[in-house]
Amino acid sequence: MVRTMANSRQGTIVARTIGALAIATGVVGCRGDEAHGGGAQADAATGVSEGSGGESGDDAADSTGEPGTEDGIPGALVLPRLTSVQYRNSLVALLGPGLPPTPVEPDTNPYLFFSIGAASTTLSELGTGQYEEAADRVTHFVFDDPTRRSALLGCEPASPGDACVSQFLASFGRRAYRRPLTADEHARWLAISVQLAQPDAWEGVRMAVAGMLQSPHFLYRVETGVPDPERPGILRYTGYEMASRLSFLLWDSMPDDALFAAADRGDLDDVAGIRTEVERMLADERARTTVQSFFAQYLDLGRIDGVTRDPVAYPLFSLTMADSMRAEVELLVDDVVFREHGDVRSIFSTQRTFVNAELAALYGIEAPGATPITYVPVTLPEDGPRAGLLTLGAFLTMNAKQTQTSPTARGKYVRERVLCQAVPPPPPDVSTELDPPDGQGETMREKLEEHRENPACAACHAFIDPPGLLFESFDAAGVYRELENGVPVDSSGDLDGMPLENARGLAALLRDDPRVGRCMVTQLFRHAQGRLETDDEAPTIDDVERRFADADYRFLDLLVELATHDGFRTAVAQEAN
Repeated sequence: MVRTMANSRQGTIVARTIGALAIATGVVGCRGDEAHGGGAQADAATGVSEGSGGESGDDAADSTGEPGTEDGIPGALVLPRLTSVQYRNSLVALLGPGLPPTPVEPDTNPYLFFSIGAASTTLSELGTGQYEEAADRVTHFVFDDPTRRSALLGCEPASPGDACVSQFLASFGRRAYRRPLTADEHARWLAISVQLAQPDAWEGVRMAVAGMLQSPHFLYRVETGVPDPERPGILRYTGYEMASRLSFLLWDSMPDDALFAAADRGDLDDVAGIRTEVERMLADERARTTVQSFFAQYLDLGRIDGVTRDPVAYPLFSLTMADSMRAEVELLVDDVVFREHGDVRSIFSTQRTFVNAELAALYGIEAPGATPITYVPVTLPEDGPRAGLLTLGAFLTMNAKQTQTSPTARGKYVRERVLCQAVPPPPPDVSTELDPPDGQGETMREKLEEHRENPACAACHAFIDPPGLLFESFDAAGVYRELENGVPVDSSGDLDGMPLENARGLAALLRDDPRVGRCMVTQLFRHAQGRLETDDEAPTIDDVERRFADADYRFLDLLVELATHDGFRTAVAQEAN
């Protein structure tokens, strides 16, 4: 009975203190759109902000010096909850591998990214209970095992609250809270470990650890900053807060001992120290996983998962094809970002990709050494129809209907994902569905004329259909075709008035389109901040974009430049609503 009541008491920590914590830290209005900061007006579907574009300014700081701040005002603080991946990774970092499952409330991804959802959604009562159950489960798993618990503490408590317990709680609390415990916090958790030491000291320590794992200081990234003495009204993140921001951005996990040590030394208070740590972290295998996670969200790869096609109509689309298509994109990203350290914009124009046996058959190319589970690098034919990610199976399939192509979906993707342009939602009283081609020679291009002839739809479709029609040479499974319903395919279109013959022409155009690099900077900025940019942050994005260009558009360099920029190191307090 004592244990049950104690668990319930610890389980109320989250629900009772989140609101008070938000008010005390100045992070208010953290629901829905309010968490995105003021200033920028965002399209509800894409998060594209008005006033967020523009060329790099002449007054930006030199790329070898301190990032410029005089022309930009940082956005407001947010209070993000750990994403499910960050939560799990942090538990493993604290307690060791092999932990039992810990289901928690699903992540949401408004404006593309889970980080924005983590900063803008409210934890439900069910979610609070899930954290309580998870804390109880994992601590029992560890403390019921004498070997694991001794390894965790590094000592054997002789009595409740003794020196062993006190030292451990200080050390564990520093890691769980991602900063040293205050004297009051340490005294509180020590007292809890004594009060709940039934039948022995081990149980008291377990209960204290379970409580810490339910604290908002663990479940939320409490980063409030301190006043910047040189810039009135600006808050500068502390060294421990920067350690947390870097670790969750680059590893999706809590800081390691080296990051904590850098914070202790004050190294994370200046650009040089941050740069050193970022470069170290990017060399870690965890960075590869986190970069893949960013691109999966940015490119919306989750939509390919589980996609199927009628095996009669699309015989090359096997039950494992969707997984193969996703793996192809992941391998391409990894190759460009980590192995080649190349211009990351080239993913939209490169002739290089990675295929297994079923993708090679789908593309109609030779791939010596490829098997159903072995991917090999290939160079797509120069005179072939494919070049870049937008001609690969994942993009073509996830932006198509079950039995027909969708130039509208493909064009919308180009506008929103590749160029960061806002596409307004369709009028509420207008159907967006098209009847399938009747098999009498009618093509999808002709069917789209129905929407372009409707005044309510014409403007939007004139914006998204022309680039989408460039992909009509590829069917709903990503297979190249020359005929549609017995009629020669017309894959011509345009991008902003530039006539193009096909998707290869679009790939060549995107190779040097400045909007592609700008879009990547903008999306990474949103992902890193957990919110949309404000109008006042346009100079920051301008400066980071210029540095990205100076680094020949290498993505790892972009991560370094963003992480060391004052736009990532500072914030302002949110105003109460």
